[in-house]
Amino acid sequence: MSPTRTLARPLLASMFITGGIDALRNPGHRPELVAKAGLQDPEKLVRINAATQVLGGLALATGRLPRLSALALAGSLVPTTYVGHPFWSEDDKAAKKTQQTQFFKNLSMLGGLLFAAADTGGRESIPHAAGRITRRTAKKTAKAAGRAKKASPIG
Repeated sequence: MSPTRTLARPLLASMFITGGIDALRNPGHRPELVAKAGLQDPEKLVRINAATQVLGGLALATGRLPRLSALALAGSLVPTTYVGHPFWSEDDKAAKKTQQTQFFKNLSMLGGLLFAAADTGGRESIPHAAGRITRRTAKKTAKAAGRAKKASPIG
């Protein structure tokens, strides 16, 4: 693994690991926010989300299934951001600014996770390989068709 990946993955994962552990130990006001969003069994959902973040963060930090763990973390971050930082519903300017900052910080982290999910570790991606093979096959087929046409007594 490259030095950049070795450093970047744990840095990106650190927020999820620490935040997830905090939410597991002390759900605090999080279940209230989830209940306000109209979801059932809010404390259980907070704990599931926190466990996903801890496990996904550890997997990403250690390089175990990094693409899958990045996708799991991205999936957990979307509801966390929407429920936890609804700046659009704040009336107080200072609170609105704080929530807006946290909302966009989470969007930035989501962007990093999407990069991590798309990172092939230097190997060719499946779509790229499929396109390369398809182009090569089409080229070989066209050449073979041209040779067959020249060799044909009818052509």
